[in-house]
Amino acid sequence: MTPKYTQSATSQRDRWMVSYVDVLTILLIFFLVAATKSLKLAREQAVPVATKPPITRAETEQPRTNLIVAQERLRQSGLDVKLEPRGLVISLPQVILFPSGEDAVSPVALPALAQIAEVLRDIPNDVRLIGHADQIPIHNRRFRTNWDLSIARSQKILYLLSNRYGISEARLSIASYGPYRPAAPNNTVDGRALNRRVEIVILDDSHAVGEPV
Repeated sequence: MTPKYTQSATSQRDRWMVSYVDVLTILLIFFLVAATKSLKLAREQAVPVATKPPITRAETEQPRTNLIVAQERLRQSGLDVKLEPRGLVISLPQVILFPSGEDAVSPVALPALAQIAEVLRDIPNDVRLIGHADQIPIHNRRFRTNWDLSIARSQKILYLLSNRYGISEARLSIASYGPYRPAAPNNTVDGRALNRRVEIVILDDSHAVGEPV
């Protein structure tokens, strides 16, 4: 072992130089990272970001305003209308629209459909036609189930609105719930009569697409 007093002073100085170089390397890396971040931030600020214009209150309220105006007009015509979250629901009983067990629209229903079409022409909202039935099973030459009958009635209303009254088919859609969304209990004659109906739903366009109705 060599005593410390005999070791070269140059060796001690070399150790100090190694530490100094390490510090310089760390500082160099730090400044390079900082410079890179600053350059990236400057580029992001220089590129304009496309943003959608804010939706005004008038735009969000317009669909509901259309429905409120339509509701008042249809009520004055004596129709059964109700404003719901899904939209304005016009409930037309089967006894007015169709003979029992059939899908041919009765002539008695034409004035009501004409009044509804007149309102639809004045607003842009989409419309859904929903057939409903009671729980009494049906089976005849044309319809095997209440589902078949309900959807056929919805289709006939769609055909009349588009071909007779000029409502664009692009705004119309149909659905059938059969006996599974009754408006009244099915254990009475009056209740079953209320359940046999077609709903014309003027949709609230502010709701998301695909929301169940």
